Amino acid sequence: MDYKTYTLENGLRVVHLPSEAPVVYCGIAVRAGTRNEAPGEEGLAHFCEHLSFKGTARRSAMRIINDIEGVGGELNAFTNKEDTVYYCAIGARYVRRAVDVLMDIVFSSQFPEAEIEKEREVVCDEIESYEDSPAELIYDEFENLLFEGHPLGHNILGTAERVRQYTQADALRFTRQWYRPENCVLFISGKAPALPTKPTEPTEPTPSRCGRFSRFSRGSVITRQRSTHQAHVMIGTRAYAATDERRWALYLLNNILGGPGMNSRLNLSLRERHGLVYTVESSMVSYADTGLWSVYFGCDPGDIDRCRRLVGRELDRLASQPLSPTRLTAAKRQLQGQLAIASDSREQFALDFAKNYLHTGTLRSLTDIMAHIDRLTADDLQQVAQDLFAPEQLTTLIYT
Repeated sequence: MDYKTYTLENGLRVVHLPSEAPVVYCGIAVRAGTRNEAPGEEGLAHFCEHLSFKGTARRSAMRIINDIEGVGGELNAFTNKEDTVYYCAIGARYVRRAVDVLMDIVFSSQFPEAEIEKEREVVCDEIESYEDSPAELIYDEFENLLFEGHPLGHNILGTAERVRQYTQADALRFTRQWYRPENCVLFISGKAPALPTKPTEPTEPTPSRCGRFSRFSRGSVITRQRSTHQAHVMIGTRAYAATDERRWALYLLNNILGGPGMNSRLNLSLRERHGLVYTVESSMVSYADTGLWSVYFGCDPGDIDRCRRLVGRELDRLASQPLSPTRLTAAKRQLQGQLAIASDSREQFALDFAKNYLHTGTLRSLTDIMAHIDRLTADDLQQVAQDLFAPEQLTTLIYT
């Protein structure tokens, strides 16, 4: 990958992947998310994301929309635990306009009071809709169990009660602290406009709020009464940070267990062989200083214990029996094929390399990722399975 990286005069880091494609994917990634919220600011990072589209010193909310959509482009944003990303897809001839709009909404939003009043109800509706979906809500509550008392455990959306209290001053305070050029990355996949650069090295991003992680109840089972037709179950534990080399073994293990393939072990066991679930999946996430691994399934309330035993059986197999050379090779080949297909989505690929550069200051090519996977051994996978998958390591959350 022929990435180009440099720094603008204002300190904004830029990563550019040149392409002659007719569509450009570009955006600004801000190193500020849920974990940057101080106590009492829960949901503020997400609220600021919404408000950033509501008017700047140079553009009204309607003009922001029309400047991009009026030429067939798409403008979007999302907030997660460690960053907020504003991005668009647009025809190559309009990339200068797209970059100007992105810079405007990220660095010059005014957060008009009238727009805040309207948008807070939009966000509150989003929160209430989310709370009506137990299959999504359980992920947030589970993460809060594992990171209780730490900003990483916060719900990204916050609460409706808290959102209704936020003011223009709150939005300005948060964005002035975190939405600074040196704490952001401008990313472009495609043709790029000429930008004023300087030869100096980019400054280090402002550290996110870290704080200490409290102990959590490994081996515990927590049940919540949600009066849902289907039971929802999460099983998991804290895992590896983005800088921990063991995350590569977990990455492959996770795909073997509950990845998107219909041949994942959990899908074959719980759904195909026993017909107990419609959805079963495992997932992992690596943050700057910690991580999370989990299994989710939804089933009939009467089948919870049976499903948990079947999940435990698959976890125990991986901890007690190393993969044969044939199965290890097949698992690597499947994951590498999935990655190759995923990289064919230029939009998602641009978002991935932007976030990697934002947090690490480095760029990881698909070839590098494939090489990491190739180097994994059966012993690497078994050691991680023994480290994370023992029953006494796992926390379980059940909605019934």
